[in-house]
Amino acid sequence: MKTARADATRERILTTAERLFAEHGVYAVSNRQISEAAGQGNNTAVGYHFGAKADLVRAIARRHTEEIEVTRTRMVAEVPAGAPVRAWVACLVRPVTDHLGALPGPTWFARFGAQVMTDPALRGIMVEEALAVPSLHRTLRGLHGCLPALPADVRAERADMARQLMVHTCAERERALAEGTPTPRADWHAAGTGLIDALVGLWLAPVTTTDEGER
Repeated sequence: MKTARADATRERILTTAERLFAEHGVYAVSNRQISEAAGQGNNTAVGYHFGAKADLVRAIARRHTEEIEVTRTRMVAEVPAGAPVRAWVACLVRPVTDHLGALPGPTWFARFGAQVMTDPALRGIMVEEALAVPSLHRTLRGLHGCLPALPADVRAERADMARQLMVHTCAERERALAEGTPTPRADWHAAGTGLIDALVGLWLAPVTTTDEGER
């Protein structure tokens, strides 16, 4: 019974912290505020259950990435030999957008991720958690294996662009849904399709040299 109560308390703290971090930013929210919003009379509850704020951020990321990994593992296993770029981009996007679509609304994970990824002190946590799962490594190997030859700096630049596009497109859609404002796509699956289209175009776009661009 005691373990069940502790688990329930941890879940309330995680859900509350995710919402507050998404809405206000990680360092604008204190452990005391999280404890109070989670209905904990003890203001040290967050520290007791999770330790430092970085540990709390990691725990929030991990409870989502574990579910995303299940979907991505299945998708990667179904990619046929010689699959085009789109198949591998779908393995990057669909697990995330499908996960967001399956969560009861309103959701906060996309906005939480955007807040953390723009924080220099914490973004490494999100990157580490994402790269800790085998399916993402297989997806990235598959994607880079079927891309046209790209200069190393262009490949790195486009990888950064792709990451930014995924993070902030999902966060903006989630924000619009929470605020009840119109969105370009009817649901998360359709939003995933639009994101896949954009990322395929990004990866396959021609490379223009500086001299060519100035003529």
